[in-house]
Amino acid sequence: MKHAGLLAASAAIALAFSTPGHVFAETPADTLVIADKIDDIVSLDPAESFEFSGNDMLNNIYDTLVELDPADLGPLVPGLAESWELADDGVTYTFQIRQGVKFESGNEMTAEDAAFSLQRAVILDKTPSFILDQFGFTADNVAEKIKATGDYELTIVTDKPYAPSFFYNCLTAGVAAIVDKEAAMANEVDGDMGHEWLKSNSAGTGAYNLRSYKPSESYVLEAKDEYWRGTPALKRVFLRHVAEPATQRLLLEKGDIDIARKLTPVDIEGIADNGDVKVVDEVKGRIMYVSLNQKKEPLNNPAVIEAFKYLIDYEGMSSTFLKGQYRTHQSFLPAGFLGAIEDTPYSLDVEKAKAILDEAGVEPFTFLIYVRNDQERLDMAQSFQSTLAQAGITAELRVGTGSEILGEYRARNHDVYLGAWGPDYPDPHTNADTFARNPGNADEDANTGILAWRNAWEAKEVNDLTNAAVLEKDSEKRAVLYEDIQRTHQEVSPFMPMFQQIQQVAMQNSVEGFSQGGSIHSAFYWATTK
Repeated sequence: MKHAGLLAASAAIALAFSTPGHVFAETPADTLVIADKIDDIVSLDPAESFEFSGNDMLNNIYDTLVELDPADLGPLVPGLAESWELADDGVTYTFQIRQGVKFESGNEMTAEDAAFSLQRAVILDKTPSFILDQFGFTADNVAEKIKATGDYELTIVTDKPYAPSFFYNCLTAGVAAIVDKEAAMANEVDGDMGHEWLKSNSAGTGAYNLRSYKPSESYVLEAKDEYWRGTPALKRVFLRHVAEPATQRLLLEKGDIDIARKLTPVDIEGIADNGDVKVVDEVKGRIMYVSLNQKKEPLNNPAVIEAFKYLIDYEGMSSTFLKGQYRTHQSFLPAGFLGAIEDTPYSLDVEKAKAILDEAGVEPFTFLIYVRNDQERLDMAQSFQSTLAQAGITAELRVGTGSEILGEYRARNHDVYLGAWGPDYPDPHTNADTFARNPGNADEDANTGILAWRNAWEAKEVNDLTNAAVLEKDSEKRAVLYEDIQRTHQEVSPFMPMFQQIQQVAMQNSVEGFSQGGSIHSAFYWATTK
């Protein structure tokens, strides 16, 4: 009967979701109840999870060596490492591991668990492993490069002297979460280091333990009795997959949930006069952008590139159908990142665009805008199509599924692409590496993860600066480098960043301290009270 209270509470909450009528007017006092879309979860193994919903869950089940404070998402703070230092050689990092921290199993965490977890992520080589691999780690060398040098001391040696802030920022990513070695290996099958088991189970030091998980339906987290930060105020988190925003809104207004995370601008407007709920805006890292394939004439004409930047109705879109959920943002680094700039040098100016094209002798032409079948993106594409027409340019929409459009984009077959990009870890290199660096522009280089390559842009104006910025040890100088890179990129690149996402979360007035992680991280449940 250890979890009788948990089961009873879960049953009551589940009943509220499943019963047509209203069951109770408020959620249990010790439970945070959230409605969200979680059908993107592929795996609960930190070495594999790379989707938003999965990382939100894992951010509360696992901890990392270096962390972010949900109350102040800027500075890095100690996590499972109490302290760290970099040797004079610029490549040897030593971490002093926090003592007395317990895993879900009751096992004490040691430096061996930390080494195992990072080694494991590299060896398994799942999607997010590149975040660690970029420091020169391979399956063959990781046991020597990352190892316990004492019961509570971890030593990591990188392949070159990167900016320390870059390395530490990458260690806050979910792929760097610390896993219970003993629990994982006790469930190993065919040398998978516990991977199949961890896809649906938990073995972390985080504030919560996983108690129930039903893919694309729900999950329940239960607070640890002895969490090293202190026991969370809320004993449980119950998250239910609710795909329809209108249903989320109804549940919130009835009091059946504490938080609704996927409301539309119409829903947000609809609850504006409801005194029982509030809406919290949080700027996220997603950037919506347009890019021009430099293999295609006349899209590779500098005059066309410049003119297009004046043919986007930034203000018109952000004040109408995107109102409240996107803001104008014209650089590749999201606000919140080191060195991000807020410059918005472009606005809709059809006459100026026409003059630029006329002066360059560009004749009217027709091209395709590649866009996935998503209403938000289609609305943006149609707005762009309309303003292009005012300048005598004909744009047709090539609409397809996400996989279809991405396939064409990654093969460099598109004309113009309209889509989104989100950062993979909380360091400016995450976006600079893809928007402002191209290590090889030939088709056979196949750098499909590099957006500059996808658009056949050599990035010669910013390549060297981007390579230098990731090695700069002084954070202030590093920030200036990224500022310079962005301003040059704005002026000469075939990219048109348009908007940065604002995620609006509706919640009961009693809820405090809930953070979605801002533009650089995942959600924090353990800091929430009500």
